[in-house]
Amino acid sequence: MNQPDSQPLSLTFDGPAQSKIHICRSIDDINAADWQSLAGSDYPFARYDFLQALEHSGCTNAATGWQPSHLVIRQQGQVTGIIPAFLKNNSRGEYVFDFAWAEAYQRHGQPYYPKLLMAIPFTPSQGPRLLLTPQLREILDSASLHKLLDTATTALGAHSWHLLFPNSADQALLCQPQTPDSSQLHRLGCQFHWHNAGYGAFDDFLALLTSRKRKSIRKERKQVSDQGIEFQRVSGSDISDRVLDSFYVFYQATYLKRGQRPYLNRDFFERLFRQVPEHVHIVIALKQGEMIASALFLSGTDTLYGRYWGCLDEYNHLHFETCYYQGIELAIDLGLQHFDAGAQGEHKLVRGFEPLLTHSWHGIEHPGFRDAIANFVAEEREGVRGYFEESKTLLPFRQTENEKGG
Repeated sequence: MNQPDSQPLSLTFDGPAQSKIHICRSIDDINAADWQSLAGSDYPFARYDFLQALEHSGCTNAATGWQPSHLVIRQQGQVTGIIPAFLKNNSRGEYVFDFAWAEAYQRHGQPYYPKLLMAIPFTPSQGPRLLLTPQLREILDSASLHKLLDTATTALGAHSWHLLFPNSADQALLCQPQTPDSSQLHRLGCQFHWHNAGYGAFDDFLALLTSRKRKSIRKERKQVSDQGIEFQRVSGSDISDRVLDSFYVFYQATYLKRGQRPYLNRDFFERLFRQVPEHVHIVIALKQGEMIASALFLSGTDTLYGRYWGCLDEYNHLHFETCYYQGIELAIDLGLQHFDAGAQGEHKLVRGFEPLLTHSWHGIEHPGFRDAIANFVAEEREGVRGYFEESKTLLPFRQTENEKGG
């Protein structure tokens, strides 16, 4: 997978214990055992196999605008940190939108790309972005981390860096308490996630909703079954080539209906199903024995992630049933505590998915644009916080559950 100019770039970083940074243009340049020892298995998208499948299938490379540029931190010859990263020449597939920033740069004759992006490609799911040993995490402060990212950005000839959807541990390290909140390039977003309160079955979840919402969901589910639609769940190594073929046709249809090209090819999914089968689940909708729709889910240690879905024909409430209600049942059956069904979607709110703030951090090199973007981000944060608080008042749980959940 390496290209002729893809040799790792080495930098000396004047940070903790005189760290050295190696910028690797292919995941193949990084030892899989080193990566996995830092990434663990809790979050499937940070797995070496997942990112390798993206690269080897040709979904992440310079041609697609996702040139792997992973940051590997070494101390005394040992790998103590890895930050999955990509050099981007566009903003597609990120889900934290900066198109307006790029357009502003262009209007003023300034280059916005390339930019350095620390994220999981095409995946708006919160999780670890800084894969660090406990020892490095303990001695690495926010100022040093930002300096490290600035150093890597400059070395790559990029004009900015962006770190998207970090988990709470990484948020704590990225946040700069010594800097007033209004001047931080810290963006907020809002998603809707479902949480498992120890339910034994879907009806246990429904029992906590208001009577009106409970009846509404039951009516939606009945309308799906009344159309003669049944569901089947296939996981891991039981996913056949026939199921994969049908799933990929449905997945493509989701994008083609919008006049877009899908980000992922069939080769990626084939590699994914083969390399990390323990994380993969497909829900299939069947009508008269024929597959009419499907949805792909990945499972972590405590969270189910709903990622891709598609259908060819339209059926009443099929999307809600396949992607949300079947996902809730899958999370309950797997004993998972949370269900992240993807970005956006206020329609999730009335179906028991609770609002969750998401975060991203941005390092802008150009001082003039940095000030303007900082002002925009500060206003945006206030708007998102207001939306988040308002959303909590619209949850469909009975009043006792609202009081219980805060």
